[in-house]
Amino acid sequence: MTIRPSILIVDDEKNIREGFSKFLTPKGYEVLLAENASDAIGVMRQENPDVILTDLKLPDQDGLFVLEMARQILADPIVIVFTAYGTVETAVQAMKKGAYDFLVKPVHPDALESVLSRALANKKLKDENQDLKKELQENQGHDNIIAESRSMKELLATVKQVAPTQSTVLIQGESGSGKEVIAHLIHEWSTRKEMPFVTVHCAALNESLLLSELFGHEKGAFTGANERKIGRFEKAHGGTLFLDEIGEIKDEGQVKLLRVLQNGEFERVGSTKTLKVDVRLICATNKNLSDEVRNGRFREDLFYRINVIRLDVPPLRNRREDIEPLLRFFIQHYARLNHKNYLTIQENAIQMLLEYPWPGNVRELKNVIERMVVLCSEKNLTYSNIPLDIREQGSDGNSPTTEDPKPLPNTRNFQIKDMEKDLIKRKLVATGGNKLKAAKELGIARKTLYRKLKEYGISAQ
Repeated sequence: MTIRPSILIVDDEKNIREGFSKFLTPKGYEVLLAENASDAIGVMRQENPDVILTDLKLPDQDGLFVLEMARQILADPIVIVFTAYGTVETAVQAMKKGAYDFLVKPVHPDALESVLSRALANKKLKDENQDLKKELQENQGHDNIIAESRSMKELLATVKQVAPTQSTVLIQGESGSGKEVIAHLIHEWSTRKEMPFVTVHCAALNESLLLSELFGHEKGAFTGANERKIGRFEKAHGGTLFLDEIGEIKDEGQVKLLRVLQNGEFERVGSTKTLKVDVRLICATNKNLSDEVRNGRFREDLFYRINVIRLDVPPLRNRREDIEPLLRFFIQHYARLNHKNYLTIQENAIQMLLEYPWPGNVRELKNVIERMVVLCSEKNLTYSNIPLDIREQGSDGNSPTTEDPKPLPNTRNFQIKDMEKDLIKRKLVATGGNKLKAAKELGIARKTLYRKLKEYGISAQ
């Protein structure tokens, strides 16, 4: 919003335009004038006014058309509609289309000044909130979004490209890999970011409860339905609905979901009244839906409807460059929550965490770090703070592509460093001394391998 707020007056009567201008200019407003909808659109494109005051009755179009164009041209327009033909129906129509307020001619100066004051205060608050949100995102990034690895950088680049569209998105990935975080990010980077983001965890509900949760129900629709319930689709109107673990939805739910995707229509459970919504759907699953379709557990037509844009979230073991930045992020986060801002972590603990395969992905790493921080009584997180089950595994299973000529030694009867040294030596032999290939097959960064070679005095020759 500018220091001197700009007000666009749209009215075909010259005396009304000039009257508003004479009243508002001395009060510190910059007044812009237009006598019809076409002129108003031109002013909006050039001047970006803070508030638009438009008559409903104009010579070329009506005020509702001006309102619709303002929403297309301006980022967050404040439009106040006034008319001599004030009816409840017109007021409701204007407010539904996004008008901030509705005034009836002749407009009293005090009423006009009051509504302008409220509108500009509301805009200032929105602008400040947006600035704060932007600053927080720039300074802190998105929770759990760490993109040091090539695969995550490529995924985030695709998310940025897909987010502004209206396309349905299917996110696939293992449990705990961050599918919901990606869904949130799509919403935050979309044109719907100011509207609701609604989540449904499909696996947590049986079929009847899921249908009620998604589509709502009428009072008396079934035993225990003591009042009408608004479903998640209605709550997400204008925004985004995230269906987590969509592969768990059964036949009836799949049929109803397909209909919503086709035409945006559905009925509440126990009702025959058809409702229409505008919702962007994002789905996630840890299942292979192509296999589910082949096995007859998931409708083929629904699969093609939701598989418009597919995003695959890599497991943590396949983006090992992200592990250390993630664990440091979680340490900082939980140290702050538990008033332990002094906490650091020792190198040997980092190395152990880097070598663990993380079958539970980012969620498991997050939980482990929280546990370590909470139970730590010293100033440093050490190897001994790592949960015993992780320490016992050591680097066992670190690389699914390992083709070692002999089985790995049992960690319980073998020193971890000796085992690590032995594993590196055998991997270098298997790769003909190719350090880059060895590091890749071991699932560690090349610089980590070089450090280990120096530490253990291993020659790649």
